[in-house]
Amino acid sequence: MFKKILIANRGEIALRVIRTCKEMGIKTVAIYSTADADSLHVRFADEAVCVGPPASNLSYLNIPNIMAAVEITNADAVHPGYGFLAENAEFAEICAQSEVKFIGPDPDHIRKMGDKITAKETMIKAGVPVIPGSDGLIKNIDDARVIALEVGYPIMLKATAGGGGKGMRLVWSEDELESNLNAAQNEARSSFGNDGMYIEKFVEEPRHIEVQIAGDQYGQVCHLSERECSIQRRHQKLLEESPSPYLTDELREKMGAAAIAAGKAINYEGVGTVEFLVDKHHDFFFMEMNTRIQVEHTVTEEVIDYDLIREQIKIAAGERISGENYYPTMHAIECRINAEDPFMNFRPCPGKITSFHSSKGHGIRVDTHVYAGYTISPYYDSMIAKLICKARTREECISKMRRALDEFIVEGIKTTVPFHRMLMDNEDFISGNFTTKFIDSMDLNKLKPKED
Repeated sequence: MFKKILIANRGEIALRVIRTCKEMGIKTVAIYSTADADSLHVRFADEAVCVGPPASNLSYLNIPNIMAAVEITNADAVHPGYGFLAENAEFAEICAQSEVKFIGPDPDHIRKMGDKITAKETMIKAGVPVIPGSDGLIKNIDDARVIALEVGYPIMLKATAGGGGKGMRLVWSEDELESNLNAAQNEARSSFGNDGMYIEKFVEEPRHIEVQIAGDQYGQVCHLSERECSIQRRHQKLLEESPSPYLTDELREKMGAAAIAAGKAINYEGVGTVEFLVDKHHDFFFMEMNTRIQVEHTVTEEVIDYDLIREQIKIAAGERISGENYYPTMHAIECRINAEDPFMNFRPCPGKITSFHSSKGHGIRVDTHVYAGYTISPYYDSMIAKLICKARTREECISKMRRALDEFIVEGIKTTVPFHRMLMDNEDFISGNFTTKFIDSMDLNKLKPKED
Protein backbone atom coordinates (compact mmCIF):
# COMPACT_ATOMS: atom_id res chain seq x y z
CA MET A 1 0.00 0.00 0.00
CA PHE A 2 1.10 3.56 -0.68
CA LYS A 3 2.73 5.60 2.05
CA LYS A 4 2.01 9.08 0.69
CA ILE A 5 -0.41 10.28 -2.01
CA LEU A 6 -0.29 13.68 -3.68
CA ILE A 7 -3.72 14.91 -4.76
CA ALA A 8 -3.33 16.74 -8.07
CA ASN A 9 -6.59 18.65 -7.70
CA ARG A 10 -8.46 21.16 -5.57
CA GLY A 11 -11.74 21.80 -3.77
CA GLU A 12 -14.21 19.19 -2.62
CA ILE A 13 -12.71 16.25 -4.54
CA ALA A 14 -9.26 16.89 -3.05
CA LEU A 15 -10.83 16.99 0.41
CA ARG A 16 -12.80 13.81 -0.39
CA VAL A 17 -9.59 11.93 -1.29
CA ILE A 18 -7.79 13.24 1.79
CA ARG A 19 -10.51 11.86 4.06
CA THR A 20 -10.28 8.33 2.67
CA CYS A 21 -6.48 8.42 2.76
CA LYS A 22 -6.56 9.38 6.44
CA GLU A 23 -8.89 6.45 7.16
CA MET A 24 -6.45 4.14 5.36
CA GLY A 25 -3.43 5.50 7.26
CA ILE A 26 -1.92 7.11 4.14
CA LYS A 27 -0.17 10.50 4.32
CA THR A 28 -1.45 13.19 1.94
CA VAL A 29 0.00 16.12 0.00
CA ALA A 30 -2.22 18.93 -1.25
CA ILE A 31 -1.27 21.19 -4.12
CA TYR A 32 -2.79 24.64 -4.45
CA SER A 33 -2.69 27.85 -6.42
CA THR A 34 -2.26 31.19 -4.70
CA ALA A 35 -6.03 31.70 -5.07
CA ASP A 36 -6.67 28.53 -3.03
CA ALA A 37 -4.33 29.16 -0.11
CA ASP A 38 -7.30 29.27 2.30
CA SER A 39 -9.11 26.21 0.91
CA LEU A 40 -9.93 23.36 3.30
CA HIS A 41 -8.02 20.76 1.28
CA VAL A 42 -4.86 22.73 2.01
CA ARG A 43 -5.68 22.89 5.70
CA PHE A 44 -6.48 19.19 6.16
CA ALA A 45 -3.67 17.60 4.14
CA ASP A 46 -0.49 16.52 5.95
CA GLU A 47 1.60 18.67 3.60
CA ALA A 48 0.77 21.36 1.04
CA VAL A 49 2.74 22.78 -1.87
CA CYS A 50 1.90 25.90 -3.88
CA VAL A 51 2.22 25.10 -7.59
CA GLY A 52 1.52 28.47 -9.15
CA PRO A 53 -0.73 31.51 -9.59
CA PRO A 54 -4.55 31.33 -9.97
CA ALA A 55 -4.78 30.50 -13.68
CA SER A 56 -5.21 26.73 -14.12
CA ASN A 57 -2.62 26.44 -16.89
CA LEU A 58 -0.03 27.89 -14.53
CA SER A 59 -0.98 25.77 -11.50
CA TYR A 60 -3.32 22.76 -11.59
CA LEU A 61 -2.39 21.98 -15.21
CA ASN A 62 1.31 22.75 -14.71
CA ILE A 63 2.82 19.25 -14.94
CA PRO A 64 6.46 20.25 -14.23
CA ASN A 65 5.45 22.09 -11.04
CA ILE A 66 3.23 19.22 -9.90
CA MET A 67 5.97 16.65 -10.50
CA ALA A 68 8.38 18.87 -8.59
CA ALA A 69 5.91 18.79 -5.68
CA VAL A 70 5.83 14.98 -5.93
CA GLU A 71 9.61 14.86 -5.78
CA ILE A 72 10.17 17.22 -2.85
CA THR A 73 7.48 15.50 -0.73
CA ASN A 74 8.54 11.94 -1.69
CA ALA A 75 4.97 10.99 -2.63
CA ASP A 76 4.76 7.50 -4.12
CA ALA A 77 1.38 7.95 -5.82
CA VAL A 78 -0.74 10.69 -7.42
CA HIS A 79 -4.53 10.88 -7.29
CA PRO A 80 -5.80 13.17 -10.08
CA GLY A 81 -9.42 13.55 -8.89
CA TYR A 82 -11.68 14.66 -11.76
CA GLY A 83 -11.11 17.41 -14.32
CA PHE A 84 -7.71 19.05 -14.77
CA LEU A 85 -5.21 16.21 -15.44
CA ALA A 86 -7.45 13.26 -14.52
CA GLU A 87 -7.70 12.07 -18.13
CA ASN A 88 -4.37 13.36 -19.39
CA ALA A 89 -2.39 10.45 -20.84
CA GLU A 90 0.83 12.47 -20.94
CA PHE A 91 0.60 13.15 -17.21
CA ALA A 92 -0.06 9.46 -16.47
CA GLU A 93 2.95 8.56 -18.61
CA ILE A 94 5.23 11.04 -16.84
CA CYS A 95 4.14 9.61 -13.47
CA ALA A 96 5.05 6.11 -14.68
CA GLN A 97 8.45 7.30 -15.97
CA SER A 98 9.08 8.87 -12.56
CA GLU A 99 8.13 5.59 -10.81
CA VAL A 100 5.14 7.27 -9.19
CA LYS A 101 1.81 5.41 -9.37
CA PHE A 102 -0.93 7.28 -11.22
CA ILE A 103 -4.17 6.27 -9.48
CA GLY A 104 -6.12 5.66 -12.64
CA PRO A 105 -5.92 3.63 -15.82
CA ASP A 106 -3.01 2.99 -18.14
CA PRO A 107 -2.17 5.95 -20.44
CA ASP A 108 -3.18 3.83 -23.45
CA HIS A 109 -6.66 3.32 -21.95
CA ILE A 110 -7.02 7.07 -21.44
CA ARG A 111 -6.09 7.68 -25.07
CA LYS A 112 -8.42 4.99 -26.41
CA MET A 113 -11.43 6.25 -24.48
CA GLY A 114 -10.54 9.95 -24.70
CA ASP A 115 -10.68 9.94 -28.49
CA LYS A 116 -14.34 9.52 -29.40
CA ILE A 117 -13.71 7.81 -32.76
CA THR A 118 -11.30 5.24 -31.28
CA ALA A 119 -13.68 4.66 -28.37
CA LYS A 120 -16.57 4.02 -30.75
CA GLU A 121 -14.53 1.56 -32.82
CA THR A 122 -13.50 -0.26 -29.65
CA MET A 123 -17.10 -0.53 -28.49
CA ILE A 124 -18.28 -1.87 -31.85
CA LYS A 125 -15.65 -4.65 -31.64
CA ALA A 126 -16.80 -5.41 -28.07
CA GLY A 127 -20.42 -5.73 -29.16
CA VAL A 128 -21.58 -2.65 -27.25
CA PRO A 129 -24.45 -0.78 -29.00
CA VAL A 130 -23.33 2.54 -30.51
CA ILE A 131 -25.20 5.44 -32.08
CA PRO A 132 -25.29 5.25 -35.91
CA GLY A 133 -22.94 7.77 -37.49
CA SER A 134 -19.72 8.37 -39.41
CA ASP A 135 -17.05 5.66 -39.44
CA GLY A 136 -14.33 8.20 -38.81
CA LEU A 137 -13.59 11.90 -38.85
CA ILE A 138 -15.35 14.20 -41.30
CA LYS A 139 -12.97 15.19 -44.11
CA ASN A 140 -14.79 18.32 -45.29
CA ILE A 141 -18.25 19.85 -45.72
CA ASP A 142 -19.02 17.70 -48.78
CA ASP A 143 -18.16 14.56 -46.83
CA ALA A 144 -20.36 15.79 -43.97
CA ARG A 145 -23.32 16.31 -46.33
CA VAL A 146 -23.09 12.76 -47.67
CA ILE A 147 -22.78 11.17 -44.21
CA ALA A 148 -25.61 13.29 -42.79
CA LEU A 149 -27.96 12.15 -45.55
CA GLU A 150 -26.99 8.51 -44.96
CA VAL A 151 -27.53 8.76 -41.21
CA GLY A 152 -30.65 10.91 -41.56
CA TYR A 153 -31.44 14.26 -39.93
CA PRO A 154 -31.46 15.35 -37.15
CA ILE A 155 -27.76 14.74 -36.48
CA MET A 156 -25.19 15.73 -33.86
CA LEU A 157 -21.82 17.19 -34.79
CA LYS A 158 -19.25 16.21 -32.15
CA ALA A 159 -15.60 17.00 -31.54
CA THR A 160 -13.47 13.87 -31.32
CA ALA A 161 -11.50 15.39 -28.43
CA GLY A 162 -14.61 16.96 -26.88
CA GLY A 163 -16.05 17.08 -23.41
CA GLY A 164 -18.34 19.23 -21.29
CA GLY A 165 -20.58 19.96 -24.28
CA LYS A 166 -17.88 21.88 -26.19
CA GLY A 167 -17.57 21.29 -29.93
CA MET A 168 -21.11 19.92 -30.18
CA ARG A 169 -23.97 21.14 -32.41
CA LEU A 170 -27.45 19.80 -33.15
CA VAL A 171 -28.34 20.08 -36.86
CA TRP A 172 -31.92 19.62 -38.02
CA SER A 173 -31.48 20.10 -41.78
CA GLU A 174 -28.86 20.42 -44.51
CA ASP A 175 -29.35 24.20 -44.61
CA GLU A 176 -27.90 24.43 -41.08
CA LEU A 177 -24.99 22.02 -41.61
CA GLU A 178 -22.12 24.19 -42.88
CA SER A 179 -22.51 27.05 -40.40
CA ASN A 180 -22.81 24.62 -37.46
CA LEU A 181 -19.81 22.61 -38.62
CA ASN A 182 -17.66 25.75 -38.81
CA ALA A 183 -18.81 26.90 -35.36
CA ALA A 184 -18.21 23.49 -33.78
CA GLN A 185 -14.74 23.20 -35.34
CA ASN A 186 -13.75 26.67 -34.12
CA GLU A 187 -14.93 25.89 -30.59
CA ALA A 188 -13.15 22.51 -30.57
CA ARG A 189 -9.93 24.05 -31.90
CA SER A 190 -9.86 26.74 -29.21
CA SER A 191 -10.89 24.37 -26.38
CA PHE A 192 -8.87 21.22 -27.20
CA GLY A 193 -6.37 22.19 -29.91
CA ASN A 194 -8.06 19.61 -32.15
CA ASP A 195 -10.87 20.42 -34.59
CA GLY A 196 -11.53 16.83 -35.69
CA MET A 197 -15.30 16.25 -35.99
CA TYR A 198 -17.59 13.28 -36.46
CA ILE A 199 -21.34 12.80 -36.99
CA GLU A 200 -23.87 10.84 -34.95
CA LYS A 201 -27.60 10.32 -35.33
CA PHE A 202 -29.47 12.53 -32.86
CA VAL A 203 -31.23 10.35 -30.30
CA GLU A 204 -34.73 11.74 -29.72
CA GLU A 205 -36.15 12.04 -26.19
CA PRO A 206 -32.86 10.80 -24.73
CA ARG A 207 -32.07 9.88 -21.14
CA HIS A 208 -28.45 10.16 -20.00
CA ILE A 209 -27.72 7.08 -17.90
CA GLU A 210 -24.26 5.94 -16.86
CA VAL A 211 -22.94 2.71 -15.36
CA GLN A 212 -20.19 2.70 -12.74
CA ILE A 213 -17.55 0.00 -13.25
CA ALA A 214 -14.40 -1.16 -11.48
CA GLY A 215 -11.60 -3.26 -12.95
CA ASP A 216 -8.41 -4.63 -11.43
CA GLN A 217 -4.96 -5.45 -12.80
CA TYR A 218 -5.92 -9.10 -13.27
CA GLY A 219 -8.71 -8.78 -15.83
CA GLN A 220 -11.68 -8.72 -13.44
CA VAL A 221 -14.37 -6.11 -14.18
CA CYS A 222 -17.65 -5.57 -12.30
CA HIS A 223 -20.43 -3.00 -12.42
CA LEU A 224 -21.86 -1.05 -9.51
CA SER A 225 -25.22 -0.26 -11.08
CA GLU A 226 -26.32 2.95 -12.78
CA ARG A 227 -26.88 6.66 -12.25
CA GLU A 228 -29.56 8.81 -13.88
CA CYS A 229 -27.94 12.03 -15.14
CA SER A 230 -30.60 13.53 -17.43
CA ILE A 231 -31.14 16.73 -15.42
CA GLN A 232 -28.55 18.92 -17.11
CA ARG A 233 -28.10 22.17 -18.97
CA ARG A 234 -25.67 22.78 -21.81
CA HIS A 235 -24.52 19.16 -21.34
CA GLN A 236 -23.47 19.90 -17.74
CA LYS A 237 -25.13 17.76 -15.07
CA LEU A 238 -27.03 19.47 -12.27
CA LEU A 239 -28.65 16.53 -10.49
CA GLU A 240 -27.93 12.80 -10.43
CA GLU A 241 -29.70 9.88 -8.80
CA SER A 242 -29.47 6.14 -8.37
CA PRO A 243 -31.19 3.95 -9.32
CA SER A 244 -32.70 5.46 -12.48
CA PRO A 245 -36.51 5.74 -12.32
CA TYR A 246 -36.56 4.88 -16.04
CA LEU A 247 -34.81 1.50 -16.12
CA THR A 248 -36.50 -1.87 -15.87
CA ASP A 249 -34.64 -4.75 -14.21
CA GLU A 250 -34.10 -6.31 -17.64
CA LEU A 251 -32.64 -3.12 -19.12
CA ARG A 252 -30.45 -2.64 -16.04
CA GLU A 253 -28.95 -6.10 -16.58
CA LYS A 254 -28.32 -5.44 -20.29
CA MET A 255 -26.65 -2.07 -19.65
CA GLY A 256 -24.56 -3.51 -16.82
CA ALA A 257 -23.36 -6.33 -19.08
CA ALA A 258 -22.53 -3.83 -21.85
CA ALA A 259 -20.52 -1.67 -19.42
CA ILE A 260 -18.54 -4.73 -18.27
CA ALA A 261 -17.87 -5.67 -21.90
CA ALA A 262 -16.59 -2.12 -22.50
CA GLY A 263 -14.21 -2.40 -19.55
CA LYS A 264 -12.95 -5.85 -20.51
CA ALA A 265 -12.39 -4.73 -24.12
CA ILE A 266 -9.49 -2.55 -22.95
CA ASN A 267 -8.50 -4.53 -19.81
CA TYR A 268 -9.60 -1.53 -17.77
CA GLU A 269 -7.87 -0.83 -14.46
CA GLY A 270 -9.45 1.43 -11.83
CA VAL A 271 -12.92 2.86 -11.39
CA GLY A 272 -14.59 4.36 -14.44
CA THR A 273 -17.96 5.21 -15.92
CA VAL A 274 -19.53 4.03 -19.15
CA GLU A 275 -22.09 6.59 -20.31
CA PHE A 276 -25.12 5.74 -22.43
CA LEU A 277 -28.01 7.50 -24.12
CA VAL A 278 -31.32 5.66 -23.75
CA ASP A 279 -34.13 6.54 -26.17
CA LYS A 280 -37.91 6.50 -25.80
CA HIS A 281 -37.98 2.89 -27.03
CA HIS A 282 -35.63 1.74 -24.23
CA ASP A 283 -32.82 1.18 -26.73
CA PHE A 284 -29.44 2.24 -25.36
CA PHE A 285 -26.27 3.46 -27.09
CA PHE A 286 -22.68 3.96 -25.93
CA MET A 287 -21.81 7.64 -25.64
CA GLU A 288 -18.40 7.80 -23.95
CA MET A 289 -16.28 6.36 -21.17
CA ASN A 290 -14.82 8.49 -18.39
CA THR A 291 -11.58 6.96 -17.11
CA ARG A 292 -11.69 8.65 -13.70
CA ILE A 293 -13.83 9.19 -10.63
CA GLN A 294 -17.00 11.14 -11.39
CA VAL A 295 -18.41 14.15 -9.53
CA GLU A 296 -21.56 12.08 -8.94
CA HIS A 297 -19.79 9.02 -7.51
CA THR A 298 -21.41 9.88 -4.18
CA VAL A 299 -24.87 8.59 -5.10
CA THR A 300 -23.41 5.19 -5.97
CA GLU A 301 -21.53 5.12 -2.68
CA GLU A 302 -24.73 5.86 -0.77
CA VAL A 303 -26.96 3.24 -2.41
CA ILE A 304 -24.50 0.34 -2.21
CA ASP A 305 -22.42 1.41 0.85
CA TYR A 306 -19.15 1.37 -1.07
CA ASP A 307 -16.16 3.77 -0.84
CA LEU A 308 -15.13 4.26 -4.47
CA ILE A 309 -12.02 6.30 -3.60
CA ARG A 310 -10.80 3.51 -1.33
CA GLU A 311 -11.43 1.04 -4.14
CA GLN A 312 -9.46 3.22 -6.57
CA ILE A 313 -6.49 3.29 -4.23
CA LYS A 314 -6.63 -0.46 -3.52
CA ILE A 315 -6.79 -1.32 -7.23
CA ALA A 316 -3.84 0.99 -7.96
CA ALA A 317 -1.89 -0.76 -5.19
CA GLY A 318 -2.43 -4.11 -6.94
CA GLU A 319 -5.30 -5.55 -4.91
CA ARG A 320 -7.97 -7.72 -6.54
CA ILE A 321 -11.66 -6.84 -6.73
CA SER A 322 -14.28 -9.45 -5.92
CA GLY A 323 -15.78 -9.36 -9.42
CA GLU A 324 -19.24 -9.20 -7.87
CA ASN A 325 -21.81 -6.82 -9.38
CA TYR A 326 -23.60 -4.45 -7.01
CA TYR A 327 -27.22 -3.28 -7.04
CA PRO A 328 -28.87 -0.42 -5.10
CA THR A 329 -30.49 -1.17 -1.77
CA MET A 330 -31.52 2.47 -1.23
CA HIS A 331 -32.34 5.51 -3.37
CA ALA A 332 -30.04 8.55 -3.49
CA ILE A 333 -30.20 11.97 -5.14
CA GLU A 334 -27.35 14.47 -5.49
CA CYS A 335 -27.92 18.18 -6.10
CA ARG A 336 -24.90 20.11 -7.30
CA ILE A 337 -24.81 23.44 -5.48
CA ASN A 338 -23.14 25.86 -7.87
CA ALA A 339 -22.23 29.51 -7.41
CA GLU A 340 -24.54 30.45 -10.30
CA ASP A 341 -27.76 32.37 -10.77
CA PRO A 342 -30.20 29.83 -12.25
CA PHE A 343 -32.64 32.61 -13.18
CA MET A 344 -30.00 34.47 -15.22
CA ASN A 345 -29.05 31.58 -17.53
CA PHE A 346 -26.90 30.01 -14.78
CA ARG A 347 -24.48 32.92 -14.84
CA PRO A 348 -21.44 32.29 -12.57
CA CYS A 349 -21.52 34.31 -9.33
CA PRO A 350 -18.07 34.37 -7.75
CA GLY A 351 -17.61 36.32 -4.55
CA LYS A 352 -17.33 36.05 -0.79
CA ILE A 353 -19.66 33.74 1.15
CA THR A 354 -20.84 35.76 4.13
CA SER A 355 -22.92 33.01 5.74
CA PHE A 356 -22.92 29.24 5.20
CA HIS A 357 -25.05 26.57 6.84
CA SER A 358 -25.17 23.07 5.35
CA SER A 359 -28.02 20.62 5.91
CA LYS A 360 -27.85 17.95 8.59
CA GLY A 361 -29.88 14.94 9.63
CA HIS A 362 -30.48 11.28 8.91
CA GLY A 363 -29.55 10.22 5.37
CA ILE A 364 -27.94 13.53 4.42
CA ARG A 365 -24.38 14.02 3.18
CA VAL A 366 -22.67 17.26 2.16
CA ASP A 367 -19.35 17.25 0.30
CA THR A 368 -17.90 20.76 0.22
CA HIS A 369 -14.72 22.75 0.60
CA VAL A 370 -16.31 26.12 1.41
CA TYR A 371 -17.27 27.91 4.62
CA ALA A 372 -18.45 31.31 5.83
CA GLY A 373 -15.80 33.85 4.84
CA TYR A 374 -14.54 31.77 1.90
CA THR A 375 -14.20 33.59 -1.44
CA ILE A 376 -15.35 31.78 -4.58
CA SER A 377 -12.72 32.35 -7.25
CA PRO A 378 -13.68 33.19 -10.86
CA TYR A 379 -10.83 31.00 -12.10
CA TYR A 380 -12.37 27.58 -11.49
CA ASP A 381 -15.55 25.52 -11.79
CA SER A 382 -18.51 27.10 -10.02
CA MET A 383 -19.53 24.03 -7.97
CA ILE A 384 -19.23 24.79 -4.25
CA ALA A 385 -20.97 21.76 -2.70
CA LYS A 386 -22.78 18.50 -3.35
CA LEU A 387 -25.91 17.80 -1.31
CA ILE A 388 -26.77 14.10 -1.24
CA CYS A 389 -29.86 12.54 0.33
CA LYS A 390 -30.66 8.84 0.62
CA ALA A 391 -33.80 7.01 1.68
CA ARG A 392 -35.56 3.69 1.17
CA THR A 393 -37.64 4.94 -1.80
CA ARG A 394 -37.43 7.69 -4.40
CA GLU A 395 -40.51 9.36 -2.94
CA GLU A 396 -38.93 9.49 0.52
CA CYS A 397 -35.66 10.71 -0.98
CA ILE A 398 -37.37 13.64 -2.73
CA SER A 399 -39.14 14.59 0.51
CA LYS A 400 -35.84 14.48 2.37
CA MET A 401 -34.17 16.60 -0.29
CA ARG A 402 -36.92 19.24 -0.01
CA ARG A 403 -36.22 19.55 3.70
CA ALA A 404 -32.44 19.54 3.20
CA LEU A 405 -32.60 22.30 0.59
CA ASP A 406 -34.77 24.42 2.88
CA GLU A 407 -31.99 24.17 5.50
CA PHE A 408 -29.11 24.84 3.08
CA ILE A 409 -28.19 28.50 3.50
CA VAL A 410 -25.56 30.36 1.48
CA GLU A 411 -25.44 34.16 1.68
CA GLY A 412 -23.27 36.66 -0.18
CA ILE A 413 -23.55 34.94 -3.55
CA LYS A 414 -26.26 33.44 -5.78
CA THR A 415 -26.50 29.64 -5.89
CA THR A 416 -28.54 26.90 -7.56
CA VAL A 417 -30.32 26.02 -4.28
CA PRO A 418 -33.60 27.76 -5.34
CA PHE A 419 -33.56 25.89 -8.65
CA HIS A 420 -33.18 22.52 -6.96
CA ARG A 421 -35.90 23.36 -4.44
CA MET A 422 -38.24 24.24 -7.30
CA LEU A 423 -37.30 20.99 -9.06
CA MET A 424 -38.34 18.91 -6.04
CA ASP A 425 -41.92 20.21 -6.51
CA ASN A 426 -42.00 19.69 -10.27
CA GLU A 427 -44.61 17.09 -11.23
CA ASP A 428 -42.64 15.75 -14.19
CA PHE A 429 -39.50 15.31 -12.08
CA ILE A 430 -41.48 13.64 -9.28
CA SER A 431 -43.05 11.20 -11.75
CA GLY A 432 -39.71 10.52 -13.49
CA ASN A 433 -41.01 11.96 -16.74
CA PHE A 434 -37.99 13.86 -18.07
CA THR A 435 -35.19 13.75 -20.67
CA THR A 436 -31.92 15.60 -21.16
CA LYS A 437 -33.97 18.47 -22.64
CA PHE A 438 -35.99 18.92 -19.45
CA ILE A 439 -34.34 22.18 -18.32
CA ASP A 440 -34.26 23.59 -21.85
CA SER A 441 -38.07 23.35 -21.90
CA MET A 442 -38.42 25.46 -18.74
CA ASP A 443 -38.59 29.26 -18.75
CA LEU A 444 -36.65 29.82 -15.55
CA ASN A 445 -36.97 33.60 -15.74
CA LYS A 446 -40.76 33.25 -15.35
CA LEU A 447 -40.22 30.95 -12.37
CA LYS A 448 -37.86 33.31 -10.57
CA PRO A 449 -38.91 33.78 -6.93
CA LYS A 450 -39.94 37.27 -5.90
CA GLU A 451 -37.36 39.18 -3.89
CA ASP A 452 -38.29 39.86 -0.27
